[in-house]
Amino acid sequence: MSTVSKRIGVILLIVMGLVGFVSIYYTFNPSQHSFFIPCPFHYMTGYHCPGCGSQRAIHQILHGDLMAAFWINPLLLLSIPILLYAFGQRAYNYVFKTQYRVSFFYHKWFIYGYFGIAILFWIARNIAIYPFTLLSPDYHP
Repeated sequence: MSTVSKRIGVILLIVMGLVGFVSIYYTFNPSQHSFFIPCPFHYMTGYHCPGCGSQRAIHQILHGDLMAAFWINPLLLLSIPILLYAFGQRAYNYVFKTQYRVSFFYHKWFIYGYFGIAILFWIARNIAIYPFTLLSPDYHP
């Protein structure tokens, strides 16, 4: 078995895992089923982390309701194109043994800027004053 076919096999296993993940989140609504893991940060502190509401947002995205997903967790929805590109690029490089990458994503200012936005989002969604209350994953227009 060649190296490329082994690598494709690994990618296929990852894709099968993703299909299972998508099937579970499409079929079951995390707000209605207790087997989904709640946010440990929210459970311990009562505050929302940047990822709070992500499971419900993923469920809404899979059902095509992007507005509901945006209201639950806008940072997740806006980060999906970056994540898809990054995982696609890694898979391509893994299968074909290349080192292709877009240098934009590896600049310090991009990395620090993204995490800075996540921290600001984390702080803002826990401020109990309008308009910051709109960032809470519990808000539903």
